[in-house]
Amino acid sequence: MIKLTNVAHGYGDRELLTGVEMSIAPGAFHFLTGPSGAGKTTLLKLCYGELVPSSGRVELFGEDRRKIGRDGLADIRRRIGVIHQDCRFLDHLSVAENIALPFLVAGRPVPKNDLGELLTWVGLESHADALPPTLSGGERQRAALARAVIMSPDVVLADEPTGNIDWEMSMRLLALLIELNKMGTAVMIATHDLNLIRVAKPQVSARVLRISERRLQAAGADL
Repeated sequence: MIKLTNVAHGYGDRELLTGVEMSIAPGAFHFLTGPSGAGKTTLLKLCYGELVPSSGRVELFGEDRRKIGRDGLADIRRRIGVIHQDCRFLDHLSVAENIALPFLVAGRPVPKNDLGELLTWVGLESHADALPPTLSGGERQRAALARAVIMSPDVVLADEPTGNIDWEMSMRLLALLIELNKMGTAVMIATHDLNLIRVAKPQVSARVLRISERRLQAAGADL
């Protein structure tokens, strides 16, 4: 679905990633780790088309990112759910309205039954009419997950989804992502929390990747 071939990317004169070879197949589960500033967020942005590589090739569902126009990219983005570090909610809209935004942006009617089931799945049915600033960190991340999957994407990319929540909420969010993967959705989680990876490994067949010295490599057995 998503394939990177000999990809490099940098900012200004600084090359952040080089020689990246990676693919996300249907139903796969990946962890992406590495120190802060190593390029995890940049790699995710390459995977959902927000960035174009400095060199190399990024294929999104068989299409070369460089040849995808604005409308084509919008269509592809509906197949890729993204959980950003900062959640990016519209604070004047309710939780339910924020979760439904992908449908509204696409100009499609919101499936009310699906929205209700999704709110229940992430444990936020009692917060449907709440405004985002009233939510706890864990609730915000679960709302972000619901928004990412409301259009039934083929893959979900999560950028440090447990970075600002406690361990109990981290485990709850991880359980939802594992459940989602078992239903057939590919998942990639960027995280610096190795304990999260250790807890997940007995529950799901996951590939662990690490960015080190600008390159992407399989993580060692020390995880």
